[in-house]
Amino acid sequence: MARPRRIVLIRHGESQGNADDTIYERVPDHALTLTDKGVEQAREAGRELRELFGEERVHAFVSPYRRTHQTFHLLGLEPCRTRAKEEPRLREQDWGNYQDAEDVQRQRKARDAYGHFFYRFAQGESGADVYDRVGSFLETLYRAFDKPEFPPNVLLVTHGLTMRLFCMRWFHWTVDEFECLSNPDNGETRMLLAEPDGRYRLDRPFSRWRTTDSDLARYHG
Repeated sequence: MARPRRIVLIRHGESQGNADDTIYERVPDHALTLTDKGVEQAREAGRELRELFGEERVHAFVSPYRRTHQTFHLLGLEPCRTRAKEEPRLREQDWGNYQDAEDVQRQRKARDAYGHFFYRFAQGESGADVYDRVGSFLETLYRAFDKPEFPPNVLLVTHGLTMRLFCMRWFHWTVDEFECLSNPDNGETRMLLAEPDGRYRLDRPFSRWRTTDSDLARYHG
């Protein structure tokens, strides 16, 4: 199995929805575009990734949302060394009917109390649902590793929650661990780097907004 040297996950640049969440009442989530700030974030990330990849080949998987497609193109990767494929399983969590702003705010409060992993938005998805489709994508990715001369770099252009759930699935984190982590900022990356023993390590952790229950138990024990 020709496992890649690195698997890079990048969150799209700032979108219209990140800047003003009332836009969801008028524009579908999948159709939101990048702001001027988001465009510059994507271009800056592209400068860093082009230096990182150098002359090496890249296999990119891109969420089908407009903001992720825009982000990928703004990275400016060399077309002759980059194979790109749209991957619907890397899309954003489905929030359901976002046109009713008051209902969405009520559901967000309920999610914060119930937990981001298990709470399912009305007519939408839970974090657990996204976890399942990310797991399905990983099975496809593992099979791709068996192909001759698989590229040394994998790039996933996706969304903040999906990035956390991908790492949760890959590293077998618990639900409690997942709930303690924050999404990366727009345009930020996380990398899975191959070690000599074939295992992968995360180049840097996700920010934490609280301590896990197990850590608290050890502290108070």
